[in-house]
Amino acid sequence: MLNIRLAQSKDIDAIFELILGLAAYEQLSDRVTGNTELLRSHLFGDRPCAEAIVAEFDRQVVGFGLFFPTYSTFLTQPGIHLEDVFVQPEYRRQGVGKALMNAIAKIAHDRGCGRLEWSVLEWNQNAIEFYQSLGATILPDWKTCRMTAEILASIAAKSQTD
Repeated sequence: MLNIRLAQSKDIDAIFELILGLAAYEQLSDRVTGNTELLRSHLFGDRPCAEAIVAEFDRQVVGFGLFFPTYSTFLTQPGIHLEDVFVQPEYRRQGVGKALMNAIAKIAHDRGCGRLEWSVLEWNQNAIEFYQSLGATILPDWKTCRMTAEILASIAAKSQTD
């Protein structure tokens, strides 16, 4: 039986294994530089910066969703950014992904959020179609911008000398 619940500290190893599975699926395994202790600190430490839910079949974690709060100045409302959602391949097409997405949508609704947003890779047509089937709009006119830790450090160093 499928069970969706908030992640607990005991789930860290399983969640990290799912993160590695997601990275492999996206052909980005070489970009995983984190570890379970950092993840534990960020989810359950003194200053948590993200939350997660897990999907279980027979008490085995088979999927997860990791998210964090955002804010919309245009809506003047909080939101949620879904960083990742992943289901082990053998559990796909059994409603697990939909259950995870519905649970996160309910969390956003219950918290009075005006938006739930996430990114999807352009080549991942299966995910795009899945998200659209849930009612999501794929925004064609927005691109993701990113500054890496190295760039942030460079900017911070320059600002100290200015």
